[in-house]
Amino acid sequence: MSNQGHGRNFNRERGLIELYGTDPERADAIVFGRKTPLGRRGFLKGVGLSSLGAALGATIPFAAYMPSGLVPVAFADEANWVRELSDTGLTVLNDRPINAETPAHLLNDSVTPNHLHFVRNNGLMPEGNGNQKWTLSIDGEVMRPTTFSIADLKRNFRPVKKALLLECGGNGRAGYNPPARGNQWTTGAVANAYWTGVRYSDVLNAVGPKPTAIYTAHYSSDRHPSGDPDKVVISRGIPIAKAMKSDTIIAFEMNGGPIPLTHGAPLRVVAPGWPGSASQKWLNRISIRDQVHDGTKMTGKSYRVPDQPIPPGGEVNNLDMRIIEAMPVKSLITRPETGYHHKHRETMQIGGHAWAGDRIITKVEVSIDFGATWRRARVEGPLNRGSWQDWSSAFKFPKPGYYELWARATDNEGVAQPMLVPGWNPRGYLNNSTHRVAVTAI
Repeated sequence: MSNQGHGRNFNRERGLIELYGTDPERADAIVFGRKTPLGRRGFLKGVGLSSLGAALGATIPFAAYMPSGLVPVAFADEANWVRELSDTGLTVLNDRPINAETPAHLLNDSVTPNHLHFVRNNGLMPEGNGNQKWTLSIDGEVMRPTTFSIADLKRNFRPVKKALLLECGGNGRAGYNPPARGNQWTTGAVANAYWTGVRYSDVLNAVGPKPTAIYTAHYSSDRHPSGDPDKVVISRGIPIAKAMKSDTIIAFEMNGGPIPLTHGAPLRVVAPGWPGSASQKWLNRISIRDQVHDGTKMTGKSYRVPDQPIPPGGEVNNLDMRIIEAMPVKSLITRPETGYHHKHRETMQIGGHAWAGDRIITKVEVSIDFGATWRRARVEGPLNRGSWQDWSSAFKFPKPGYYELWARATDNEGVAQPMLVPGWNPRGYLNNSTHRVAVTAI
């Protein structure tokens, strides 16, 4: 499927539900790649009967008789989640695995409600496993390998509650030209929720990291889309120094209640300011390594960028890629919504959020004349370390017409957002160009 975006064409992956919801007959014709006695063709985009069987965990003896457009009951959970996310206003980019972003104007709250928090999954969500049965094992370069229940974590360590920002490393990928591989996130793969848990550092100190400990390795219970139980979906980690930060936590609550399944229930890492992939969902094991972790999606081009600039679309050797750590300075306009019509004689209130990985935002500026002049906005302090910061401003338009609101943030090291999409990279990470919103003054 070809879509227009940012003045160019790009190919966007369509998921199961969208594919069958828009044109089930064509979807069938795309998928199986062979005719059956009933003229039945296909089910999942780009895969055949063998792959579908693998995803289901069994062969399909009567596949030839499956009605056109039928979604197997085994995939009903994904379908239900997609409908629920769509009903709350999120844009579903993929449904197997589920990935959904939040339109900028729905992110106006200082603390993001659960139902408006973006969803980023690499695999299929695990089947329900109650908190009472869940365990977290810690092994590797530690003096006392230990297995904790969630009750153990709550009983043995002091709980903390913090507003912490999570952002997908590919947020803004849709802005790259030529297109980069992956879900075409625009601006909404970011959120700032209250997370309750225990400090990662307290848990590490309890098991006694050895002097050789330099990196963590996270493991979880999500399932590979292929249905192969031996395939690891994702296993990433963080340097011990990041794990020891006071705002890096092992969380068991989100916004004052149990973590929803879509966000990693019942236990997850929250490593704010770093790519969301460092904040492993459905966490059930931490292995402490004496080297940089080399798990699934830690190597190659996954969550890595070139260590030197390359031309758009250029090739880069995996050995010349570096792991993404702290995310870059960035801002988001959440009010008004793009496309808003405003009476030009009245003052318009503008606002949003800004963040900068492990740093603090010191300045946000707004322009209504395509960057010819800039007006400094009011910037609030973070709710706590690891949270984004709110900003606000007000404008009167000089006369009716089409305007664009531009926002750019600057961090405490003096680094500002670029006006243009930054250096191209194969997976489209770290696009922190200025956010733009269209307004018509009437």
